[in-house]
Amino acid sequence: MKGENHLISWITQNKRTTAAGIVPAIRALLGCAAVRVSFIEEEKLPAVSGDAIVLDGAAFATLDALLAELSVQLPERAVSAVFISGLGTFRINPTTPAKRQARLAGRICLVTGAAQGFGEGIARELAAAGGVLVIADLNEPAALQVADDLNREHGEGTAFSVRVDVGNEASVQQMVETVVLSLGGIDLLISNAGVLRAGGLEEMSLETFEFVTRINYTAFFLVSKYGSVPMKLQTRFAPDCTTDIIQINSKSGLEGSNRNFAYAGSKFGGIGLVQSFAKELVADRIKVNAICPGNYYEGPLWSDPEKGLFIQYLKAGKVPGAKSVEDVYNFYVDKVPMRRGYSPVDVTRAILYCVEQTYETGQAMPVTGGQNMLK
Repeated sequence: MKGENHLISWITQNKRTTAAGIVPAIRALLGCAAVRVSFIEEEKLPAVSGDAIVLDGAAFATLDALLAELSVQLPERAVSAVFISGLGTFRINPTTPAKRQARLAGRICLVTGAAQGFGEGIARELAAAGGVLVIADLNEPAALQVADDLNREHGEGTAFSVRVDVGNEASVQQMVETVVLSLGGIDLLISNAGVLRAGGLEEMSLETFEFVTRINYTAFFLVSKYGSVPMKLQTRFAPDCTTDIIQINSKSGLEGSNRNFAYAGSKFGGIGLVQSFAKELVADRIKVNAICPGNYYEGPLWSDPEKGLFIQYLKAGKVPGAKSVEDVYNFYVDKVPMRRGYSPVDVTRAILYCVEQTYETGQAMPVTGGQNMLK
């Protein structure tokens, strides 16, 4: 048949893309977080333990027809693999009982900018809560190190690493495809990667302004654009499944920041995207929210003894009368009613609330110790 030949030609030319459109459906039909599914491009069905579903790719005129057949067969059988001739094998691996009983129940959590600092802290907390983590970062060796650490601490298969330049569309698309083909989908996408380049109007260059905008604003569009694709398949084939996109925003997205307009503007824009994406994706049961932390005073951005903001502000005389780093620290902590900066634990608790609740989307949640209060 003409349609059959067309399908075989299509999957031969775009095997990874085609497989990425199948994997999330298989996982959803088997219970989403209950399993992980990986794709291997191969011509023959390998030896697998247990039962396997074998389908002839040439028998289906469209991808939707293939998915319809899977939706009939998969819920009726306990299978270890699905083999589709002309495409390859989809291996099915059950989530460990320990993870299934944990708070995140084996959800696949992709965190950008997770190889160091605050993003790493979030990843570690989510792994402790039973998530399967994807450490996505431009610094590939550091991302691999964090993943290795989490696997040692929480068991093999807890974490994986992938390189990504969040400001580059092809890189983001490849990241999502790699995650989907390796694990089976995305349940929680945290857009955390960001940069800060302060400066007033006179000294800020267009190049710096556009760089901040690309990483803090455009990148959120890119990860949401491509990350929502497998999520839509998951919710389509699993009626009880919900997924989440969360942007790590900032208190600077709630209130302007003096001589820091590039950063604040990108964060204000991010909240606009959160609200707009939330309205668009709600019909697909994808919640989209933002978390707006205050300052991570105990983190390296502020506390590094050589390059941290505390020492920089002391040398620049930004805090009147300050004679030590402690003076600068106290000046900023005095602005926070709870008298400390936030921690990755504080923000992770907000993330878990966003995931577990089922009736909020499009929100921007402050985590600022009372420094910023909603009006």
